[in-house]
Amino acid sequence: MPKFEFSGLPTAVGSMPHIDPKEACSLVAKFLPEIPAWPQLPKRSFLENMYAQFSEGFPGVVMEGDRIYVDRAKDLEKPLEQLYACYLENEVEKYTISPDYAAGLHAFLETELSPFAVKGQVTGPISWGLSVTDQERRPVLYDDTLADALAKHLHLKAAWQEMKLKAISANTIIFVDEPYMASFGSAFVSISREQVVGLLEEVFSGISGLKGVHCCDNTDWSVLLSTSLDILNFDAYNYGYTLALYPDEVKAFVDRGGVIAWGIVPSDEQALKGETAKSLLDRLDEEIAALDRKGIPFHQVLSQCLLTPSCGLGSISEEGAAWALELLAGVSNELRQRYIKEG
Repeated sequence: MPKFEFSGLPTAVGSMPHIDPKEACSLVAKFLPEIPAWPQLPKRSFLENMYAQFSEGFPGVVMEGDRIYVDRAKDLEKPLEQLYACYLENEVEKYTISPDYAAGLHAFLETELSPFAVKGQVTGPISWGLSVTDQERRPVLYDDTLADALAKHLHLKAAWQEMKLKAISANTIIFVDEPYMASFGSAFVSISREQVVGLLEEVFSGISGLKGVHCCDNTDWSVLLSTSLDILNFDAYNYGYTLALYPDEVKAFVDRGGVIAWGIVPSDEQALKGETAKSLLDRLDEEIAALDRKGIPFHQVLSQCLLTPSCGLGSISEEGAAWALELLAGVSNELRQRYIKEG
């Protein structure tokens, strides 16, 4: 992977509560100038819901009001053949994300930015495949043909997005968002470790820059750390202690240059009101110290880390989102003053 010492630079998970894409982009540019992320705007339209947003062009996909599903009763043979042909020929331009589905992305591409790196995101195959069902409400993930097609579809969507973001910066980061990984291993989700890894790697193979996974809950981190991901993003505000339960896997990841993106700023509006940049940095210190006690050096983790909100900010108020990003920038500044400048 490309080696970057991010040293606690901030970036965002994705969603914002705004209706106006230019307002959302302006806020991102203000508080995250080094690594801005394009805003997903689920309150603007159902099409910007994280599952609908990347569904455009998937074989058999149907939108009915606020429901999205795949109609397997349709003849999917030809659409699937076209998908596989585009995949084999790397025809990413046929897998655009149109303005109706991502107004924030298109406004972001027109925003005046001069960043060190730029971040995008795509919904992961596990979460999309478990959330989106067929017409009989059976998750798409449990159909082997559709699950494989979905991973290739998201591979192409990620590649198209990255191609567009490279116009802003040569240094690109694409997160694969996997909230449903919190259900991995439960009685409610029947999917193997090998399936998870295989589907994620298929999406990763469409990303030439840094590739990450975001999971906003607890999960078996050893599964994600066994993939080729470069950045692990998680809810460190609520689950920061959990990484220390996997010291061998985390150490191997960090030693190969892996980046931990600590979601240390809460995405809950009530929790936000009670925090300051200093209180959040103190909390982060404790979590990194727990890794240090397991043999993963404190300053190594710091030099390679990013900071983010714990999850997307799309469900809170615009004022709350602005405060979350201001806090995030503040934690980054506090971290760099406390540690980086001291060497």
